[in-house]
Amino acid sequence: MTASIINGKEIAAKKRMEIAEEVNRIKNLGVTPGLAVILVGDNPASQTYVKNKEKACQELGMNSVLIKMPEEISEESLLSKIAELNNDPSIHGILVQLPLPKHIEEKKVIESISPFKDVDGFHPINIGRMMTGQDAFLPCTPYGIMVLLEETDISIAGKHVVVVGRSNIVGKPVGQLFLNKDATVTYCHSKTKDLKIHTNQADILIAAVGIPNFIKAEHVKDGAVVIDVGINRNEAGKLCGDVDFAEVSEKAGYITPVPKGVGPMTITMLMYNTLKSAAQSLNRN
Repeated sequence: MTASIINGKEIAAKKRMEIAEEVNRIKNLGVTPGLAVILVGDNPASQTYVKNKEKACQELGMNSVLIKMPEEISEESLLSKIAELNNDPSIHGILVQLPLPKHIEEKKVIESISPFKDVDGFHPINIGRMMTGQDAFLPCTPYGIMVLLEETDISIAGKHVVVVGRSNIVGKPVGQLFLNKDATVTYCHSKTKDLKIHTNQADILIAAVGIPNFIKAEHVKDGAVVIDVGINRNEAGKLCGDVDFAEVSEKAGYITPVPKGVGPMTITMLMYNTLKSAAQSLNRN
């Protein structure tokens, strides 16, 4: 058996067409969705992510504002800039590219962003609303995973979902989103004993550990849906995921590749959240 490939690039392209139509609609009502991205320092990976976000905004007809700050910027200056953006009616989404320099407290920065403009979905208010099943800005990668499954007509209710990884950005929130959709969820992590016992029970397995080719065929039950969140470089410098694709694709029912799997969905859902914020601002005015 060879797994069916869940093509995130194609699904993201479809979603972006829908977003572009909606952007046009609210532009006709007098609002252009605006995303401000703050980049502190010159981390090469962060610069690449930011460029991709700018490009997506332009393609969809949104306004993109990039604010570059030097590595040595004070925490106070960064918080002051965020306060300014919170009060700017032309900005609907504020994103501070992580990681931040060590002298700046990440938690304080995230909490300073208005929950109404928190399009990354990291603010405690949005996390709390998500936990209790209320409307919220959902974290972009977990949200993208849910959309991938929805678009592939993979049902979730009653399924056993095993999440390997417990980060605040992916692992914890994706498990909660599955729980909200009536799945039974097991979290595994670096301290989990006998990992295979858990992963082999998964109808849907989410790999988000950041270790190249960590999940092997022995971790996966026949016909499972395997979602690979990892973006790593192997020893040869080639891009790969947390899942050994060659091995696991022979056993799984569905699998996401790396690249062209989960990755394209993350920025797509960021665009969706920015659009949603702009639409909500219309209702508040």
